[in-house]
Amino acid sequence: MKTALQEVKPIVENVFNHLHTHPEISWKEVKTTQYLKQLLEYEGFQVETFEDSTGLVVTVGSGDYCVGIRADIDALWQQVDGVFQANHSCGHDAHTTMAVGALLVLKKIGFPKSGRLKVIFQPAEEKGTGALAFLDKGIVDDFDYLYGVHLRPIQEIGHGYSSPAIMHGAAKMINGSITGTDAHGARPHLGQNAIEVMALLVQAIRSIHVDPMVPHSAKVTMFQSGGESANIIPGNGVFSIDVRAQTNQVMDTLMDQLEKVISSVAELSAVAINIEVMADLPAAEVDENAVKLMEQAIIETVGKQFLAAPIATPGGEDFHFYTLKRPSVRTTMLGLGCDLSPGLHHPKMTFNHDSLLTGIEILVRTVNHSFDRLEQRK
Repeated sequence: MKTALQEVKPIVENVFNHLHTHPEISWKEVKTTQYLKQLLEYEGFQVETFEDSTGLVVTVGSGDYCVGIRADIDALWQQVDGVFQANHSCGHDAHTTMAVGALLVLKKIGFPKSGRLKVIFQPAEEKGTGALAFLDKGIVDDFDYLYGVHLRPIQEIGHGYSSPAIMHGAAKMINGSITGTDAHGARPHLGQNAIEVMALLVQAIRSIHVDPMVPHSAKVTMFQSGGESANIIPGNGVFSIDVRAQTNQVMDTLMDQLEKVISSVAELSAVAINIEVMADLPAAEVDENAVKLMEQAIIETVGKQFLAAPIATPGGEDFHFYTLKRPSVRTTMLGLGCDLSPGLHHPKMTFNHDSLLTGIEILVRTVNHSFDRLEQRK
């Protein structure tokens, strides 16, 4: 294994450097898809692409068993040095590189003799819609085990440590609108003040209380109303709300109360308030057996002293749709400690690139242990 890792290291470094310097945002990963397809076909892999979607899938082997690795390929759109641009500040370039590296290492050391390995290069994780699109294509319907990987920041895990599970929370990003009637500044009784409505809504949202033992939050993150004329009372406005909960059950309760609060404020203020969920990410529901198989791989790779406990994080991740929508698929996600700072989504995010080889080795060992487990169950 170590020899194979060193042999593929130059390719791994080239892949990461290319992806990092050629970021593409969600659903526009056209050149990224083309690059990966060309690279993997050159290495002799069977690649499937899609006419209606970016992303690709690599399948190796045949048989009833199916074990998978999923990597996300999209970048964020954010301001870097004063300019808005695509930027890999969430580590998806690293995740994709590790998935490619795992394929190259397995090619050298030998793929499992029974069953199929499928590696998913998924688009649009940042939009929360890529996994759902691939689910609709039936890509994971035949999986027994599916593994993901995500770089973790220094605030969660130290460099060199690895966790066999990331317990992401549920997240919803909501856009809303207030529709009322403008009025003259001297005649406020003839209209509705959207700014005052929004102030009521902010306070009402802050009054929502659910189970205090489960981390959760709902907060307004954007509000726009009014124009250049100071003597016009604006009757219309738009807003955004970010909702988080560590479990899917608490998220359901939180959303139920949020909808009641919005309805009450709309009735009290005599305006229409409409909301639309723009992104909807479920909380993690990992499989105990998958976690144990990854624990074993981590111990074999870095030693028991660097095995970290499952990480609970309020961040969201669409990877968990695979389990939520296909409960028969056993999943977990590797949390890789890599000296990542200042933090995920920071425009200047950096990490220790030596961790790429560590992640590759853990993924390869986890895949092999999963096939062994499936063979034992036969």
